[in-house]
Amino acid sequence: MKPDWLKQKFVSTEESKRVRKLLRKFQLHTVCEEAACPNRNHCYSLGRATFLILGDVCTRNCRFCAIKKGNPLPPDPDEPANIARAVELLGTRYAVITSVTRDDLPDYGAEQFIETVQEIRKLPQAVSIELLTPDFMGNKDILKSLFAEDFNVFNHNVETVPRLYKTVRPQADYRRSLDVLSFAAKNFPDIITKSGIMVGLGETKKEVKKTILDLATSGVKILTIGQYLRPSERHLPVAEYIHPELFEEYREFGESAGITYVYSAPLVRSSFSAEEVFLETKQTYSRKEH
Repeated sequence: MKPDWLKQKFVSTEESKRVRKLLRKFQLHTVCEEAACPNRNHCYSLGRATFLILGDVCTRNCRFCAIKKGNPLPPDPDEPANIARAVELLGTRYAVITSVTRDDLPDYGAEQFIETVQEIRKLPQAVSIELLTPDFMGNKDILKSLFAEDFNVFNHNVETVPRLYKTVRPQADYRRSLDVLSFAAKNFPDIITKSGIMVGLGETKKEVKKTILDLATSGVKILTIGQYLRPSERHLPVAEYIHPELFEEYREFGESAGITYVYSAPLVRSSFSAEEVFLETKQTYSRKEH
């Protein structure tokens, strides 16, 4: 049984219906739907969605994730322009672009991120952009090509503590992910570096705090921490439902370690309230400068 703090009511609004209709019209995927995010109806009701590029099939087999695994189709050349059109029609002020992992592609899908940013930048409206990316196998040249584009936040999730990687995300590498974040923070300081972790997979408090310290040392300025929820019987079971008080403890610890903004609560997800988190982080920077 889920505790009370994780229970939500399904709310369908005219705005959420409009978002779904628009996504269907342009044949777009969202991580909200494909990853079965518990907040998707709330976000849709606000006219928000996190776009999932490069299809809806992932080449990796992370055991926490609901996204389909297998052999993906080639990238859709119309996808970047269709996302930009959806951003325009939704009146989006803060666009979050993520993707499945595409280890089958020579550039791991980086070009599709680049083209999507370029298409959004053609719009007449001002849009802040957050890219939530896979690790690109740690390829620095690919990362440099991505960071040549005009976006505001670079997000790459480490997802869990290093001890659990072989169980939770066997094709990923904790140190490689830290290296990607450190490379971004060190070489492109004008772009905010962000990461996220899940709890409730069997990690200890000590392991979570060590991971937070690793992320702080790597230059991460925004950290999201949320409760792992099992998408289906095929996925890893929940080891523990973490009490909101411990989420608050993690928030305080992370900010004391030097992370500018820690968004830590049971239903927090990497792109949940991303616009508000970005604006608050910018304001914190501004206050520190003065």
